[in-house]
Amino acid sequence: MEAASCCRVFSTQRCRFPLRRLSAPPWPQPFCTESSGGLVTPSASKRRSRGPVMAAKKAAEGEKQEDGKYKHTVDLPKTTFGLRANSVQREPELQKLWDDNQVLKRVSERNTGTAFVLHDGPPYANGDLHMGHALNKILKDFINRYKLLQNHKVSFVPGWDCHGLPIELKGKFIFLKSMDKETLSALTPIKLRQKAAKFAKATVDAQMKSFKRYGVWADWDNPYLTLSPEYEAAQLEVFGQMVMKGYIYRGRKPVHWSPSSRTALAEAELEYSENHISRSIYAAFKITNPSKSGMLDDFFPNVSLVIWTTTPWTIPANAAVAVNPKLIYAVAEVQSVFESESTSGGKQRKVGNILSSEKGKLFVIVASDLITTLESKWGVKLVVHKSFPGSALEHCRYAHPVNSNECSVILGGDYITTESGTGLVHTAPGHGQEDYITGLKYGLPIISPVDDEGNFTAEAGQFGGLSVLGAGNAAVVKYLDEQYSLILEEPYKHKYPYDWRSKEPTIFRATEQWFASVDGFRDAAMDAIRRVTWVPSQAQNRIVAMTSSRSDWCISRQRTWGVPIPVFYHVDSQEPLITEETIEHIKAIVLKKGSDAWWYMTTEELLPDRYRDKASEYRKGTDTMDVWFDSGSSWAAVLAKRDGLNFPADIYLEGSDQHRGWFQSSLLTSIATTGKAPYSSVITHGFVLDEKGFKMSKSIGNVVDPEKIIVGGKNHREEPGYGADVLRLWVSSVDYTTDVLIGPQILRQMSDMYRKLRGTMRFLLSNLHDWKPDNSVPYNDLPKIDKYALFHLETVMTSMKDSYESYQFYKVYQILQRFATVGLSNFYLDVAKDRLYVGGRVSFTRKSCQTVLMAHLLYLVRAISPIMPHLAEDVWQNLPFQYTLQDGSLANFVFDLKWPEKNEEWLSAPKDDVDFLGVILELRSEVNKILENARTGKLIGSSLDAKVYLHTESSDTVLKLKELSSASNDADALHRLFITSQVDILPILNEEITSSVPYTGKFSNPRTGVIWIGVTRADGAKCERCWNYTQDVGSFHDHPTLCVRCYGVIELQTQPAAAAVS
Repeated sequence: MEAASCCRVFSTQRCRFPLRRLSAPPWPQPFCTESSGGLVTPSASKRRSRGPVMAAKKAAEGEKQEDGKYKHTVDLPKTTFGLRANSVQREPELQKLWDDNQVLKRVSERNTGTAFVLHDGPPYANGDLHMGHALNKILKDFINRYKLLQNHKVSFVPGWDCHGLPIELKGKFIFLKSMDKETLSALTPIKLRQKAAKFAKATVDAQMKSFKRYGVWADWDNPYLTLSPEYEAAQLEVFGQMVMKGYIYRGRKPVHWSPSSRTALAEAELEYSENHISRSIYAAFKITNPSKSGMLDDFFPNVSLVIWTTTPWTIPANAAVAVNPKLIYAVAEVQSVFESESTSGGKQRKVGNILSSEKGKLFVIVASDLITTLESKWGVKLVVHKSFPGSALEHCRYAHPVNSNECSVILGGDYITTESGTGLVHTAPGHGQEDYITGLKYGLPIISPVDDEGNFTAEAGQFGGLSVLGAGNAAVVKYLDEQYSLILEEPYKHKYPYDWRSKEPTIFRATEQWFASVDGFRDAAMDAIRRVTWVPSQAQNRIVAMTSSRSDWCISRQRTWGVPIPVFYHVDSQEPLITEETIEHIKAIVLKKGSDAWWYMTTEELLPDRYRDKASEYRKGTDTMDVWFDSGSSWAAVLAKRDGLNFPADIYLEGSDQHRGWFQSSLLTSIATTGKAPYSSVITHGFVLDEKGFKMSKSIGNVVDPEKIIVGGKNHREEPGYGADVLRLWVSSVDYTTDVLIGPQILRQMSDMYRKLRGTMRFLLSNLHDWKPDNSVPYNDLPKIDKYALFHLETVMTSMKDSYESYQFYKVYQILQRFATVGLSNFYLDVAKDRLYVGGRVSFTRKSCQTVLMAHLLYLVRAISPIMPHLAEDVWQNLPFQYTLQDGSLANFVFDLKWPEKNEEWLSAPKDDVDFLGVILELRSEVNKILENARTGKLIGSSLDAKVYLHTESSDTVLKLKELSSASNDADALHRLFITSQVDILPILNEEITSSVPYTGKFSNPRTGVIWIGVTRADGAKCERCWNYTQDVGSFHDHPTLCVRCYGVIELQTQPAAAAVS
């Protein structure tokens, strides 16, 4: 690790690394002055340009000052580092430089620290990248680059998720474009898979190109793709281990089913719409056999159970009615029907025939707590005749509303409440998870008369062929009304699951599927979650809630494009053949030939030797694995297989939606097979919204394209190309743990911040153009103001390191904004100009200032490099000297450097001095206000035309002010800090003085008390060279227009070289 001191062994040669030979920017490169765009540093204040700056300006412009004989004596800044970034062209040049010299690989291999692994969650290889992708990959790059600076060996392997329905559909679309519709039968599974693979790989190439342009460093030559044979084989290995541990089973149970995609879906493949509207109904199921207790005898046969459901289409699959044994239910007589149809709250309601019939009395059984609600809802009067606990209803029998079957009342669980409905739940074990669990308890039949496309099968009788989400639903409602079972139908707005790919509603449907039994390792998963570090901390609560309550994981999909579930079925018995031997055999085939082999090889070829004689008795399965099982196996396929990587990974970093996606699937597969989590820390980021806080949408037209941010749109005036570093700067500026905003105005702010920071770096470079290592001034000899600057530099670097370490990049941004583009420029660099430009090339004050500038340059270029690597590298490649590392090698690239160690010497500055100089800065701000008033009143032009008076009753403050005012090193002198020609400390303050000073003010601080401030015109004459007013101008006959200081500088510069050096 390098020492923190800026005093290094330097080569005085200019850097001649390959970048020198790159094309120069296309604009003219004269040195820019403050009035024409800033003297390579943001303007220090609103005050008019002052002496050294103006002198430099006039010298640079060649303007005559008298006879112009002193312009060559001003030490103008010089640098090859352009004021403008020209990022659209420059950044690709820098990226090529990194690639050509294998900087990432070389630096990582040379680092001596431990390996650091941030495991990349694979984006889906389907379409262009969006702002969410940019936010994600750039955040990862911040961390990886910072870890390189911390001497870690960093290996970042990018990955892509390449299987699944959307890519399969793209492959199908590509095939159909080139074929007639009549030739659809020619699209065999293997041809479809080939088309899908080709599309996925092309998408990977396009996305990779974009990620590279973002400035993301990764092992781009060796990414992991979930479609690669080695990855698929590793995935099958994970699957096989779970089979052998008894966690994988086949069963018929309700799963989320997408009729639009014709496949089962995992929870992570669902989106929930808050605005879905269902046809909800209240329906009466007539009791045919009351309980043995006789409690319903007085109401029989006119008593009915009343249920409420938002899925009328599931009524044909009804197997029972469930009640909560702890709730109180009532038998109520329906009286005084108030209305047959009405409109309530804008929702059309239809009252069923049962309420308007004249078939005699109607008694209904509902939860007692809902009587009032149901009276209002139905428009009736309900008269309660009897109440009893739900447990008393068990085993009552009722007539199935659609067929002639007789069904039972059963006892359900706490999921039956009085928050909505009637307190009685229509139970269809083939169409609901809770129904299924309750049904198992009572041995109920699992009825699911729905096919893959979401249509009723013949088992549903008269409803066969109708869509359950459309005509079939309506037909069931109509039938119930005709049978005097419907009490009320009304639209119901609620949260409902949709297929995240097709954006169409899903259903619960019982099918034969393969599942991972989460109960087998749930406790181990919960324990592992508690040992992981979660950023932000509340993310742990989310994944705990999801993992603790999740059902078994349905891992099978009825699709072609995916990794096959390696199972064979007996032709007659349909019993699955899936053993360690068969799985290992298939894994070896896949590793060699890829998963396509499952489709083009015969069953005989796929079976192990000892089963081949019976190959005709088996058929191979057609299901593929859930894509979340694909990506959830990446820890096994990548971390556990590749050299230089660690398992578990140090960090997983993805969007907040991955708590139910990749974070969870990776956790479950890893816990099931290894007993531990695949990650030590998990970082979560929010979603990217437009600058008004709205979700981005093409239809709204508010989509922000990261590519356009970098290279610009068609209209460069409206959509300028900012370059990758401005995009990266935006990423650093936001608190990514919540949803973040971006838009044109925000990008303009980021561009302005970038420009100011670039100006600061340019100022540092340009004033070190003649720097030599021998120029370094030892710390103990530095003026107080320079020690103060180094103290704050070290403090700032410590704060930035803490922020990087805690992944709070927005704090790094805030520190940079305050320090590098405001505090540093507005004070130290502003004050430094006098020393640098007119103080004398070999003067002590200039050397001490350059010592401090060097420290700032070497520290800041490191600090900004994880966030703005292109800017940092551009600075480094324009260094006016070569920088030597401790081992004697040259730091040819900025990432050859390491984060500086803490410099205790810089922090050793006396606290009293640091505190008092801090007060002086506050005092300076007040002085500036009065100087501005004097300028407005035309008393002065620049601040060097002024003399400042100070008075305080605090004797301690007077001593300290006088100490600065008479500083022998000149750099600490008060008039240099105020950038005025003179400062006078008044021992007394009377009316004669105050009345003669035209501009005054007061400054108050607990440390100094009240300080009176006065401003008048400066005494003496104006020095032609430095523009300071002094009494000694005119003292030298050969240079009558110079002050003592400038005369000494001129005399020294005109001496022979040997004499000047001595």
